[in-house]
Amino acid sequence: MDEAPVLTERVGDHVAVVTLNRPRARNAVDPALARGLASALARMEADAAIRAVVLAGAPCGVFCAGADLKVVAAGRADDLWTPEGGFAGFVHARRAKPWIAALDGPALAGGCEIALACDLIVAAEGSGLGLPEVRRGLIAAAGGLYRLPRALPRAVALEMILTGATLDAPRAHALGLVSRVVPEGRAREEAVALALAIAANAPLAVRESLAVARLASDADEAVLRAASAAARARIQQSEDYREGPRAFVEKRPPRWTGR
Repeated sequence: MDEAPVLTERVGDHVAVVTLNRPRARNAVDPALARGLASALARMEADAAIRAVVLAGAPCGVFCAGADLKVVAAGRADDLWTPEGGFAGFVHARRAKPWIAALDGPALAGGCEIALACDLIVAAEGSGLGLPEVRRGLIAAAGGLYRLPRALPRAVALEMILTGATLDAPRAHALGLVSRVVPEGRAREEAVALALAIAANAPLAVRESLAVARLASDADEAVLRAASAAARARIQQSEDYREGPRAFVEKRPPRWTGR
């Protein structure tokens, strides 16, 4: 396998897969991986042809083990963050497109926070998510302490945060944290299938819908109504807005342009 810390590939015309590629270190985040992921994210977001992105880990039994503790122990924890993207160059980055985490193994500590920063999670049956930072005298400061309680019942999230326990994939799915649970070794494949299904839709409509939906946990109804109205106004000016109904009337597949 390529030795680059982050790999990218295209699946079809409109889907990309970004892979965390440090299998010998359980795909832990070091400074090179943080820079590589930030760069890959910027390229995916800038590429008008890409409509959905899958984020996976190189095969090693773990999606991502979080921060490389050798770097942390050396006093270089800040090197794992970028100014625009935060931890791993990803968790606080601005993203307009849907990102899907494919967990073919546990997502732990910062790896869990990377998964929580994605829009959807597809997980293999034997995988799980956990924030074990308190077991090492650390805290989940890359979004985990507030994203997990938003995504799970409060008591479940607090127990995970305070004990460092891992939530297995089937229970995470039952509680709504994970979108799909699949057999071992199938998370990447299923995530790509989900990305392809998203990419088949009108890209502007997907991005505008996603932008409003992301606000749902953070904003009150008045703000959400205003955001929805603004998104609708932008969509109404697009070619795709006219193409969708026209294709339906003409009984043919729509030809999306993203304009």
